[in-house]
Amino acid sequence: MHSRVCLHQVAFLGQPTEVFVEHCRSLEIQHMTLVSQAFPLPDEAWRALRRGGPRVAAVNHVFAVHPDIERDTGEAGRRLLEVVDTAAELGAERLYLLTGGRGGLTWEQAADRFADLLGQGREAAEAAGVRLLVENASPFNADIHMAHTLSDAITLAERAGIGVCVDLHACWMEAGLRGLIERAAPHTGLVQVSDYVLGDRTAPCRAVPGDGTIDLPRILGDVLATGYGGVFDIELVGPRIDAEGAAPATARAAHHLSELLTRLGA
Repeated sequence: MHSRVCLHQVAFLGQPTEVFVEHCRSLEIQHMTLVSQAFPLPDEAWRALRRGGPRVAAVNHVFAVHPDIERDTGEAGRRLLEVVDTAAELGAERLYLLTGGRGGLTWEQAADRFADLLGQGREAAEAAGVRLLVENASPFNADIHMAHTLSDAITLAERAGIGVCVDLHACWMEAGLRGLIERAAPHTGLVQVSDYVLGDRTAPCRAVPGDGTIDLPRILGDVLATGYGGVFDIELVGPRIDAEGAAPATARAAHHLSELLTRLGA
């Protein structure tokens, strides 16, 4: 397995974390992304993690959903401090965020409010060596997020003083993508990979890399050309993944991405 392949826990949310860890180990995947909704981790998960490999490369966290960016009263910041502590204990170098919904704020107002709400959490993450990131995500996630293009995610990251998680599933169709990838490069801390099958109308609607229409060889080549040296995180969720099963779908995805990264000279 290529050393830069990473697997996201979201495909295994219905199963204990230790099952996901052992699945990654069985595939010889060296990196994984955990979700904060699984925290606090049970003893069984900690025991699985301490048996050696794979390492936790990133943690995913949904931030201001108490109830949203506009009306949060401090709960988002308090919870972020807890997640930063756990991420640091896990050795995760990245913590990427869904912002929370905007409420009644304009985009610009919400961006400033998001930056303010990060507050002590941003400082604690910097002190712990955990890099905060914000991702680009589908407009279908507007109830829990506000950056729905890669350009918006970059702008939001710059305003908040954090990095970017580039989710290719949410931006592969954007105009000027290569330029956006280059613009994001100084801020990019994580790149997420999946595929899309034309005609799928569900949300989420991810497919195993190689099963859909996204030109991953070209796009990943553009990412590598910027000098990105991090991992490539496979994030799979949706009816296609459920129908095949999380274990076989993620195994196919990991092998396909591993072969692709090898061909690209990553």
